Amino acid sequence: MQTNIIQIYQDTTEGREAEAIIRSCVHCGFCTATCPTYQELGDERDGPRGRIYLIKQLLEGGEVTEKTRTHLDRCLTCRSCETTCPSGVQYGRLIDIGRELVEEKIPRSSQQQFIRWGLRKVLPYNKRFGPLLKIGQVFRPLLPDVIKQKIPLKKASSPWPSSSHNRVMLALAGCAQPSTTPNTNAATARVLDKLGITMVEAPKAGCCGAVSQHLSAHKEAKGFMQRNIDAWWPAIEAGAEALISTASGCGAMIHEYGHLLKDDPEYSEKAKRVSELSRDISQILSNEDLSKLQVGKNSGKVAFHCPCTLQHALKQNGVVEDILEKAGIDLAKTTDKHLCCGSAGTYSILQPKMSQKLLSNKLQALTIDNPELIVTANVGCQMHLETKADVPVQHWIELLDS
Repeated sequence: MQTNIIQIYQDTTEGREAEAIIRSCVHCGFCTATCPTYQELGDERDGPRGRIYLIKQLLEGGEVTEKTRTHLDRCLTCRSCETTCPSGVQYGRLIDIGRELVEEKIPRSSQQQFIRWGLRKVLPYNKRFGPLLKIGQVFRPLLPDVIKQKIPLKKASSPWPSSSHNRVMLALAGCAQPSTTPNTNAATARVLDKLGITMVEAPKAGCCGAVSQHLSAHKEAKGFMQRNIDAWWPAIEAGAEALISTASGCGAMIHEYGHLLKDDPEYSEKAKRVSELSRDISQILSNEDLSKLQVGKNSGKVAFHCPCTLQHALKQNGVVEDILEKAGIDLAKTTDKHLCCGSAGTYSILQPKMSQKLLSNKLQALTIDNPELIVTANVGCQMHLETKADVPVQHWIELLDS
């Protein structure tokens, strides 16, 4: 796609990167066939190709309006279009740049600014989010249904293994996961323990930075990245084999550390190393001898929801299914596996109407074979699905820990 970027953007790293991405687009339209919002709304501006044109218009000095922002905001950043694109357009990176530039040109209303500020100042901090969640869980029975559905029921934590092994892997605790699904990392640690691997968490590591990054607070996001690298680095220097994520959304973000911090003189090399070590737990287990695990076969028929971050960002489509089938799990048939469930980080809060439509579509696609259980690989998807699912929803690693 030909571009004529104005000088003010030509002189910035983000502007030059955005121009290169736009130029790689041949506007073939294949992306529209797999874009959830385009499929629902049928508006060119609510598909990847249309949004690329809107960002191109911005970079070329054209008019930017609230409508421009509306169409960019509706993007889930699911990156399904990247999987479909024959030209390898890095759309996920482009939409982040475009959104930040629009924020600079058109200030949001005070109400929108406050909501986004609140999300950035609560969700990434477990010591803030955790207590607020507990309060919500206490008063949950008294709340209106629309709010009650968004507050997950309290889940019991479980003990970590006490044994240690020569093989050591780091794990990201994350921000929301320790409070909402505390058994996920504990179950992972027990599974790895059976395989002769010790999993440890760095206590000073926190949010991966995705919340801030996708809410156009890129400088804030880099602060989270730098703090995590500092927290992980001693274990990496000591020989940790990998940095495991049990939430694919976090894993997708950590995978980008090397690129996002490539111009940071202090952190560029460390960030590159962290991204190289980053693995989803499915990538770890796919290379291990799982015969050492004695998996319970009484879970019934199970539907697996592959999060967008696992299949489109990390390119690990089919890996979890293969592991579960080898473990003897009876996988239910599903449809539209490439489409987003509507969680998408803070999307379910900021775009509730579209999010709920996509959730209904996804649950219908997941339950056509009448499963007794739904499993997924990302805490955000897990919480979103269980708000309306008629069957239990959990992380797939818990099946291997059963």
